Amino acid sequence: MRVVIAVGGNAMTAADGSARPQDQQSAIERAVEPIAELICAGHQVVLTHGNGPQVGNLLVKNELAASVVPPVPLDWCGAQTQATVGLLILNALDRALAARNSQARTAVVVSRTEVAADDPAFSAPSKPIGRYLSRADAAVMTGHGQHWQDRGERGWRRVVASPEPLRCLDAPAVVALLAAGFAVVCSGGGGIPVVADGSPGGYRGVEAVIDKDLTAALLADALAADRLVIATDVEHAVLGWGTDSATPLAGVDVDDLEALIAEGAFASGSMAPKVTAACRFTRQSGKPAAITSLSKIADALAGVAGTIVRPAPSRPGRPAGADGPSA
Repeated sequence: MRVVIAVGGNAMTAADGSARPQDQQSAIERAVEPIAELICAGHQVVLTHGNGPQVGNLLVKNELAASVVPPVPLDWCGAQTQATVGLLILNALDRALAARNSQARTAVVVSRTEVAADDPAFSAPSKPIGRYLSRADAAVMTGHGQHWQDRGERGWRRVVASPEPLRCLDAPAVVALLAAGFAVVCSGGGGIPVVADGSPGGYRGVEAVIDKDLTAALLADALAADRLVIATDVEHAVLGWGTDSATPLAGVDVDDLEALIAEGAFASGSMAPKVTAACRFTRQSGKPAAITSLSKIADALAGVAGTIVRPAPSRPGRPAGADGPSA
């Protein structure tokens, strides 16, 4: 199968969230083990990844150096972290494949995601990023054209636009690499946000962040993938998370899952983007998507683990999570 795997940011930091270089390298080395198994089993694999901690580190450097050098824009931060995380993944994956006597090759594509210049998110930036600063320190960054908000006792925090992803511009390069036998890392952090600049074939970067899972769904559809797997730190999406009535979802039809999303059944900052992305892929492609932990990816592809989002059935009324998963 051709599989797109969206690896969560938790897979690239230590258990306590530390993102020192050695923490990231060790975490990625663990994360690629089940992915190497899939490649050795003959699957075509495309990996996307988060970059929150890595971009966060760059933002701190921006803030500390703002009085000396201009801050690096967010599209540059995205490009830098795609390359850095891509390097770590390639090195770790190459070692894991060599340990299995595999001759499979790997590549990373520093890739762009097109968004609309008139997306409403640009007129009302609301996505918080980075650390809290004092009013005085935030004023320095505001002087560089950034948007900061007073968040009360904790201080000031930067907010940016989070527009809808429209197109993965570099998907054709990924298709060519897959055809040549490569496992590919691309669209990290949701892709580098760009808008058409009005010139023939021209684009320019913008100050924004794109939800990585929504981009993964867009990419999977563009690549005609057989499966989208959103790998996170839990084995299933859960209804009633954190309550006594918490219920893991196994097999669920896309119609039923979309209804649950509309009811606000999932936390907006964590699971909601993942289930939304899974629904988008299944709705658009007519193929299953899965949400599960890294260690259960192979079982999710077989339809026996995780939350499996199925295409809409021909008959109505199937209750969400009422039966086991099927591929």
